Amino acid sequence: MNMEMLLATGIGAMTAVGVYLILHRRTFPVIMGLTFLSYAVNVFLFAMGRLAIDLPPIVSKTAAGYTDPLPQALVLTAIVITFGMTALIVVLSLRAYLETGSDDVGLGVKPARDDADARRDGAAP
Repeated sequence: MNMEMLLATGIGAMTAVGVYLILHRRTFPVIMGLTFLSYAVNVFLFAMGRLAIDLPPIVSKTAAGYTDPLPQALVLTAIVITFGMTALIVVLSLRAYLETGSDDVGLGVKPARDDADARRDGAAP
């Protein structure tokens, strides 16, 4: 297995885990899902600069190739933005939990009841 396939699989796995966690109804999995998505985007941006080992970050006459420094700068900026975004979301979710007493992000929508719940509660299905 070559390095590009391994990197693409890792990015796809982090994206899948992030989307799966965002679809939960509690705030902590949503925050972790956003974090996984931001990691996936950072690795994707970093991979855009080509997978090159022991090459200089600028063009030189002695080296045959170079590593593009722009994706590295974009990833560094994205890390700072992700940290600020995560801190804001944590504070907002903590405030919402303290105000409402619940960390449910369902926006007042109750999940559908199935027949087993209706029979247990004594209501007609």
